[in-house]
Amino acid sequence: MNWFDLASPWWLLVLFALAGLIAGYVYMQRRRHNRALKFANLDLLNRVAPKTQNRAQHIPIVLMVLALAVLVVAMAGPQADRKVPRNKATVILVIDVSRSMDATDVSPSRLKAAQDAGKRFADELTEGINLGLVSYAGTATTLVSPTPNRQATKDAIDKLTLDDKTATGEGILAAITQIKTLNAVLGGDQGAPPAQIVLLSDGKETVPDDPDDPRGAFTAARKAKEERIPVNTISFGTETGSVDLEGDRIPVPVDDESLRKIAQLSGGRFFTASSLDELNEVYKNLQNQIGYETQRGDASRPWLIVGTLLVLAAAASAVAINRRLP
Repeated sequence: MNWFDLASPWWLLVLFALAGLIAGYVYMQRRRHNRALKFANLDLLNRVAPKTQNRAQHIPIVLMVLALAVLVVAMAGPQADRKVPRNKATVILVIDVSRSMDATDVSPSRLKAAQDAGKRFADELTEGINLGLVSYAGTATTLVSPTPNRQATKDAIDKLTLDDKTATGEGILAAITQIKTLNAVLGGDQGAPPAQIVLLSDGKETVPDDPDDPRGAFTAARKAKEERIPVNTISFGTETGSVDLEGDRIPVPVDDESLRKIAQLSGGRFFTASSLDELNEVYKNLQNQIGYETQRGDASRPWLIVGTLLVLAAAASAVAINRRLP
């Protein structure tokens, strides 16, 4: 804690008054002790009031002073960063359903594992977030517009089916369109809640051939950057993945490079996962990042609790040791 962590630091000036009280108490104790030495029989005094008892009698006042100091700090309003659920936000889950997602290097298959993890992500996302779903292969399809209804998204995830080709740029652009449509309903981009895209794929874009094409993945990522919509990408699968196409075994290794660049261009984060457990961990990380925000807020409660406990301890020790309250 420092001066900049306090809402009302001027309350700490009370500590100077508290220091004055301590000095006055010490002075009065010394004055009383000197007066007793001047007029008392020392042998009799040591027998009647041993030193250990004299020290113990100060415990209540020490505890009370500590309690007052802690309570003064509480009054100064200590501040701290706290993670709190977002009241509003928009997330579009974009899932690749190209034929390569049928690879079984991830059990039972890339798509089945992606469906299981996607439904879990929907369940665990905080309530204040509108969640939408876009799937893409050769084209992109908006399956669920952003909504707080998690069941709609989960039902749509269950119905995902494979198709030919991979148009990653189309998937991103479709997600951007859904976010901007919702923002328009909410009153425009200026007052719109924060939005992010979570894109899961296993391979390189095949339509168009050039990712810098006007409808390509890199162009779409730049568009997302302009709209302040980060695209968090998840490269899902392994280097040894393959699929059976018309009797031929076709290798479909993951393509980390292009997905990493999409995240970089858009201002998002890049993740990799090669199993369902790893994918769940990635989604959990994203859920914490997207579903919560850090806010500066009051942190005086612990100080109030400690101060109150010290007051009670001071009162209890005063009754036990001195047979009276301080």
